[in-house]
Amino acid sequence: MQIIETGIPGLLRLEPRVFRDERGFFLETYRRELFDRLGVAAGFVQDNHARSEQPGVLRGLHFQLPPAAQAKLVWATRGAVYDVAVDLRAGSPTYGKWYGCELSERNFARLFVPRGFAHGYMTLEPGTEFQYKVDAYYAPEIEGGIAWDDPDLAIPWPDIPPILSDKDRRLPRLRDFDSPFTFEPAPQA
Repeated sequence: MQIIETGIPGLLRLEPRVFRDERGFFLETYRRELFDRLGVAAGFVQDNHARSEQPGVLRGLHFQLPPAAQAKLVWATRGAVYDVAVDLRAGSPTYGKWYGCELSERNFARLFVPRGFAHGYMTLEPGTEFQYKVDAYYAPEIEGGIAWDDPDLAIPWPDIPPILSDKDRRLPRLRDFDSPFTFEPAPQA
């Protein structure tokens, strides 16, 4: 698996090795040993699968507050998404910075999103299916989010009219969010 640094500490893009032949393909979607070597301590406890029927479905930018903050490993298994993670860790050299990339059934790419990030995606194709692993159970009473269209973030979402939930329409701007997340630098080797 190829690991690509995103410029934001802890946020990793992973491109698995895909073995193809006349029957189709095979790849590893997750390997704990690799995450251990990378210093990623995410004991995944729940897998989720979402399907969006139309291009433009925008889910995010979401997170869960401590003590149930979640790290995520995300990817698209059908169709494609524009995926975004925003650093919300107080004291981080990249606080308020975001990273975006396309995840698709064709590129097989994954994004590891550490705890302390807001995460969201917009579907690019009809019938897109999105899967992800999390290391803390879903806790709706402590979920939160940041406005997907926050002008201070200036995320260049694809030029598709967004389809949002009522909840996502009401999310606050980053400047109105008092982050409970703290940046912890990786230990020096």
